[in-house]
Amino acid sequence: MRKTIFAAKIYTGTGVLENHLIGSENGKITTISPGTAGTASRSVQNLAPGFIDVHINGGDHFHFTQNAAIEGVEDIDRSCKALGTAYTLPSLITSPLENIYKGIDAIRQYRQQYPVTGVLGMHLEGPYLNPVKRGAHMLAYIKKPETAELIALIKHGRDIIRLLTIAPEMFSGDQIKLLLDSGITIAAGHSNATYQEASVAFNQGIKLVTHLYNAMSPLQHRAPGLVGATFEHDDVYAPIILDGQHCDYAAARIAYKLKKDKLFLISDALFTGRKIKNFQWESFDATLTNDQYINSDGNLSGAAISLGEAVYHAVHDVGIPLQEAIEMVTVRPAKAIGQQDVAGRIAVGYPAVFTAFDDALQYFEVV
Repeated sequence: MRKTIFAAKIYTGTGVLENHLIGSENGKITTISPGTAGTASRSVQNLAPGFIDVHINGGDHFHFTQNAAIEGVEDIDRSCKALGTAYTLPSLITSPLENIYKGIDAIRQYRQQYPVTGVLGMHLEGPYLNPVKRGAHMLAYIKKPETAELIALIKHGRDIIRLLTIAPEMFSGDQIKLLLDSGITIAAGHSNATYQEASVAFNQGIKLVTHLYNAMSPLQHRAPGLVGATFEHDDVYAPIILDGQHCDYAAARIAYKLKKDKLFLISDALFTGRKIKNFQWESFDATLTNDQYINSDGNLSGAAISLGEAVYHAVHDVGIPLQEAIEMVTVRPAKAIGQQDVAGRIAVGYPAVFTAFDDALQYFEVV
């Protein structure tokens, strides 16, 4: 079936078009041309490639790690789309290996059941983290990497684990090479790496960190840490949580100046829509207080924002031009996880999956 959509402004991922029509057939973009709203089946103010969130923990009802089943995947997919995010990597955090395998199987089954789903795969955050920087992750399940275990995990998670967060200082060089050779995108996070250790990992091929500033060794004048190494290595992507809680907006402005087109946005939402007020899973707990999820130790245990809200904060609180803010939730995350050929751009041949939004950046919808 052929469809047409008109937008006053189209943010393609690389530029902006005004008063254009997009034609699509069988779910793929076929034409992009100047036009008017009168000839379209749908008209919107602003149109972008479908937003991409590579770090989302739960939907309206379920925390994926606690409910590593198809219903948990579906909850994230549906809930994110309702808020304007078309593509996701459901995040499964530090937990027993059998639970990790269960989550891999759930995403694989869901993608088989819904071939056009926005679920691109899994973000596995842990369990190979540094206990010193574990944040809200449960200490009981954090472990040191064993090569045989890594080989088995790579095999079982093939084509499903798109992103793996590790503390690189906990790994040998051969183990990091094993992960990089697997094709999985590796991110350095929940790490207490020194500047030197982080630089070695980046030079070996890790080109991404997990939630810049949070749960990583900070930038100090005698110990630049993982943050300093991230700033110095121009080719390393840095996602950031713009909720005003996980980092000060001034720190975000500094990161924007230094990381340029390698800075992008994530939600890291514990749940979407702020519908879950209290959560308990074994020793992991969270209470929604003052628009942030806080655990019983007084630490952040996940964000509460949507990706659309992150775009709003990027523009209004950090001062990032709207075109760049849109790139930070489309083409940049797509490139960071190696999915730039299937998402992140509006161009002929790409999926006809879009995020529409209003000029006030208050309303976002997947169309």
